[in-house]
Amino acid sequence: MAYDFNPFKKQIAGVEDWLKREFQQIRTGQASPAVLDGVRVEVYGAPMGLKELAAVTIEGARTLRVAPWDKSQVKDIEKAITVANLGVSVVTDDQGLRVMFPELTADRRKDIAKSTKEKLEEAKKQLRGHRDNVIKDLQAKEKSGGYGKDDIFRLKNDAQKLVDDANKKLEEAFAKKEKEILS
Repeated sequence: MAYDFNPFKKQIAGVEDWLKREFQQIRTGQASPAVLDGVRVEVYGAPMGLKELAAVTIEGARTLRVAPWDKSQVKDIEKAITVANLGVSVVTDDQGLRVMFPELTADRRKDIAKSTKEKLEEAKKQLRGHRDNVIKDLQAKEKSGGYGKDDIFRLKNDAQKLVDDANKKLEEAFAKKEKEILS
C-alpha cells in the first residue's frame, strides 16, 4: 500500500513560495519593486495594492519610479509609501513619484540579516508542523490496521527526507539572501 504524499508536497511547496515572497520584500540596498508589494493605498474609499494603481519600474540601482495611471492619486500613493515605513524616501515630480533607497549601514544590514534568519526559522517551523501532521496520520492508519510497523517506519523516513530536502532549499535561499544583504 502506498501513502499519498502529494498534499504534503503541496504544503512544502507552499512554505517555499511563502519564504521566497518574504525574502523579496526584504530591502537590501538595491531597488526592487517587490519591496512595494505590501503597500496598500486608500483610493475611492477602499484599500488597493500599488500595482493596481501605478506602474513600478527600476530607474537606477537605488531608485524606483512609480508612475500612477491617474495623476490625481500621487498624494495618496506618497502617503501610503510613507506610512508603510519601508525606510525609503519619496519625492514627487511631474512624472509621478521617485522612491529612493538609502545606503544601508553595517548595523542596519545586520538587523536585516537577523530578521531574514527569523523568517527562515518560521518557515522551518511550518515544515515541522506539516511533517507532524503526516506522522499523526500515519500513526492513526497504523492503529486502524491499514499499515504494518515496517511500512510506517519507511513512510516516516520518506516524510523526513522530504522535509530535509525542503530545509536544504530554504537554507540555500537564506544563504543567497544573506549574501545579498551583507554585501
